[in-house]
Amino acid sequence: MRAILVSRLGGPEVLDVAELPAPAEEAGRSLIGVTAAGVNYADTHRTDGSYRAAPALPFVPGTEVAGVTADGQRVVALLFPGGGYAEQASAAIEDVVKIPDKVDDATALALLVQGLTAFHVLRGSARLQPGETVVVGAAAGGVGTVAVQLARIFGAGQVIAAASTPEKRELALRLGADVAVDSAPDGYPDRIRAATGGRGADVILDSTGGATLTAALDGLAHWGRLISFGNASRQGRAPIDPGTLADRNTSVAGFWLRPALDQPGGFHQPLTELLELVAAGRLVLPPGPSYPLADARRAHEDLLARRTTGKVVLTM
Repeated sequence: MRAILVSRLGGPEVLDVAELPAPAEEAGRSLIGVTAAGVNYADTHRTDGSYRAAPALPFVPGTEVAGVTADGQRVVALLFPGGGYAEQASAAIEDVVKIPDKVDDATALALLVQGLTAFHVLRGSARLQPGETVVVGAAAGGVGTVAVQLARIFGAGQVIAAASTPEKRELALRLGADVAVDSAPDGYPDRIRAATGGRGADVILDSTGGATLTAALDGLAHWGRLISFGNASRQGRAPIDPGTLADRNTSVAGFWLRPALDQPGGFHQPLTELLELVAAGRLVLPPGPSYPLADARRAHEDLLARRTTGKVVLTM
């Protein structure tokens, strides 16, 4: 089978097309003929060695696939530690979910890592309460496009989208954000406070890290919560002064999807809820770019350069 193999750590240039043996049948696992594989920022961290749980070399990246099982069912599956950038994949049976007829493969893929992240960040880490104001950073990205809509569905009183370009901010407004602001660190808290009438936000979601995360702290209201779930900026750890948090009783929480999925009800229940929202037309995922498997390098390049919106997909 064709696959993308990483034999050395680095940027997109380490993604090589290779011919590898197909996965063998194993008890408790499902073999999937892959039609599409999801691409995530975490994949770029795995390939350059900066991920917190980096796999051993060599490895096939990709933790989410859509495809067809041996009995003809359309499914999506999570793969840990990887193996998705390939024409065939093997997934633990408990990590496989059937795709409803009304949901296409690319949309189902977007609900795995990115949809489940948005769900758990809002429901779990942020503990969003009805009527609260939410700022969604990187609002045109895979997590952001879902989080903008879920925040509304979960009862937010005001949804503010933060994104880096006018086109991305316009997309977030079309998805239901009340206001869209520039996410550049310089002046970020001032723009948040202006959008909230000077009060600040109850919840701010940040996947950029670095200077953006530090700036976001000043945009929180009293008792506000800042949720950090990524470091797309690759700027390293952001310094946080506990005294600054105490001034307004604000808090910062971190989120990583992997352990959240291992909690009781952490995977099937929220994923089923997300699939039902899509099937009912209440959650709309804008189409993202699609690349042939052999163009995995270009997919990573475009993702890292922030040239993409929505879910990035590799097709077989």
